[in-house]
Amino acid sequence: MSAAASTPGTPVRENFLDRIGIPSVLKWGFLGVLVFMTGLGVESNFLTPHLVNMLGSTEATVAVVIGFYSVAVLIASYLSGALSDLWGPRRVMLLGFLIWVVFEVAFLLAIQTGSLWLTGISYFLRGFGFPLFSFSFLVWINITTPVERNGTAVGWFYVMFTGGLPTLGSLVAIGAIPAFGGGTAGETGAMWLSIALVVAGFCIAWFGVKAENGNSRIAPAGESAGRVISSGLRLTFTNRKVLQGFLVRLINTAPEFGMFIILPAVISTTLEWGLARWLTMTVCVYAGNILFNAMFGAIGDRFGWRKTVQWCGIVGSALGLLLWWYVPHWVEPGSTWGFVVSTIAGMVFGIMLAGFVPMGAIMPALVPEHKGAAMAMYTTAAGGAYFLGSAVVAVVLNICNALGMSSFAANSAVVWTFVALYACAFVMVDHLRVPQDEKGARHH
Repeated sequence: MSAAASTPGTPVRENFLDRIGIPSVLKWGFLGVLVFMTGLGVESNFLTPHLVNMLGSTEATVAVVIGFYSVAVLIASYLSGALSDLWGPRRVMLLGFLIWVVFEVAFLLAIQTGSLWLTGISYFLRGFGFPLFSFSFLVWINITTPVERNGTAVGWFYVMFTGGLPTLGSLVAIGAIPAFGGGTAGETGAMWLSIALVVAGFCIAWFGVKAENGNSRIAPAGESAGRVISSGLRLTFTNRKVLQGFLVRLINTAPEFGMFIILPAVISTTLEWGLARWLTMTVCVYAGNILFNAMFGAIGDRFGWRKTVQWCGIVGSALGLLLWWYVPHWVEPGSTWGFVVSTIAGMVFGIMLAGFVPMGAIMPALVPEHKGAAMAMYTTAAGGAYFLGSAVVAVVLNICNALGMSSFAANSAVVWTFVALYACAFVMVDHLRVPQDEKGARHH
């Protein structure tokens, strides 16, 4: 029995997983999330061209379809916490799994008909699936893990989450596409294979996790369903700390998505390294982030959640972002040594992004009586970071173009805008003090 599963007066017996921050009662859930997200990640690197070829559409049209899918992900990210508060995370995980499988089958069949509308609708509805499954398990982690290891547990969740999407999922696609005949036929086969992985991930979590605290309502008794579901939004508008936590998480990964808009052409074309090396660089940046998620969770548990986010996550990411942008312009274009140095600079940014991991422990600690609602806003901010990053790029570039600035100057303005947002986050996170994070409160 893990420390999290013990009852008052019961001797706590911990095993190795408990000691490294993975509650042993939830161990199969972590593995389930990894396998589930691997299935989800199979299509991540080829979906847009696949839809263009199969539907005879333009990339712009497919981008609209994917944009609506992102809206569904954003809504479901909020509902994952709100519904976990109402029903318990286990039932929400089941709901997310069923939605994903049903509408993935509908999506794949719709593609074969060539109907853009059927494809778009089924893909939009499928978007509600994975956040309900994965992020409700993150709520389960927060109500199970002892507070002194909460940051580490959240870090392990993100190791599994990003380890599957896009990392292992992309590796599965590399092997599956040629195995199914290559081309669009191979891509279709790989997507059908992804269903098997998602089913396997769900079964691992559903049958492997026996913790009873995930079966029941988390929210206080007596609150109406409507009040529970809307509690995250109400908290955000009435609790300044929750709002600030939401904004900090929103800013967290926005620069990552922004850089993935402006850097591809710069690295591959302007600086003469080619598309293959740009893809290699992105893999390295993601790998660095994955490897350090759990470590920064442990650092947060040991030295303080807020301080870790403030100095490692915010200051570290801001410096890493500047390195990732300027170092490639300082080295010799097209040179191997210059590419290696530039990749290392990008990895600094990816690694320091992991310094934000303790935010997943801070948010529910701000309002312990509404942990699910707080996590609803945390996961909503995670989804909203994509929109913030894209919006900053669009707005700043349009302003710079209107002023007649060069491409380098305009892109540099984007980078410095993100640094300014990090400065705002630095100020806000200083207000996110919670009793569980005060000196000595985590070790007693």
